[in-house]
Amino acid sequence: MTTYAVTGASGHLGRLVVESLLARGVAATDIVAIARTTAKAADLAERGVDVRFGDYDDAASLDSALVGVDRLVLVSASEVGRRVPQHQAVIAAAERADVSRIVYTSLLGAATTSNPLAPEHVATEQALAASPIPATVLRNSWYLENYTGQIGTYTATGTVLGATGGATIAAATRADYAEAAAVAALQDAEGDTYELGGARFTLDELASAVATATGSPVAASDVTVDQLAATFQEVGMDAGTAGFWASIDGSIAKGELDTTSTALEDLIERPATSLADAVAAAV
Repeated sequence: MTTYAVTGASGHLGRLVVESLLARGVAATDIVAIARTTAKAADLAERGVDVRFGDYDDAASLDSALVGVDRLVLVSASEVGRRVPQHQAVIAAAERADVSRIVYTSLLGAATTSNPLAPEHVATEQALAASPIPATVLRNSWYLENYTGQIGTYTATGTVLGATGGATIAAATRADYAEAAAVAALQDAEGDTYELGGARFTLDELASAVATATGSPVAASDVTVDQLAATFQEVGMDAGTAGFWASIDGSIAKGELDTTSTALEDLIERPATSLADAVAAAV
């Protein structure tokens, strides 16, 4: 029997990967859900999933968490600026545990994009390439939830504010990306890199979808990256953090979170969630 482990299993994406493995017929007893806060995965344990403590910053905990694991889905850590040593620790523990394959959630176009989130993903991809463990890299584009989670702000202000220059974004739901990760873990293919993206839309189209779903007047407002950073500072971000997140919109304006790749739909064997459906579900 093959044992599948998923890191970050108490987080949004990791939990959905576990759910996707279950939905695709993997027995709960063959799934290891690795979580820093195991209490948040208690319901998975009640369903028979082996919930284990694992902290990216605690090598001993990773060794214990990966005992007997065959295939590992390494969900990228959430702490920007600390991901490289954290991911390297997981890869090293996987080597010690004789894990046979790793599936890693990276960033769309990681090797070429100016997106400030990319360097840590590139370093992780390089660490995987240097490891004797075969790896599959899933380069995820933006989450639709990055936008649908702000619907309350959009309707309150009547504005979808961005600095994307009208560029197209190819985004998918966490559930779509999670299902792709589960499929990649189940497949026997090794060494592949997938560029994943879903629904393609502009912020104007996002605003229109929100207006339709909520009945509230909402329109997109495009500003410069500097103006967006200034707005972020006005709501409490420090200058460095504001500039970092605003520069992502600058990357979007260059087309760096857009793709015409069908790899996501090919993996999950269904259409990715549409913008309208995602907005309606969030509303």
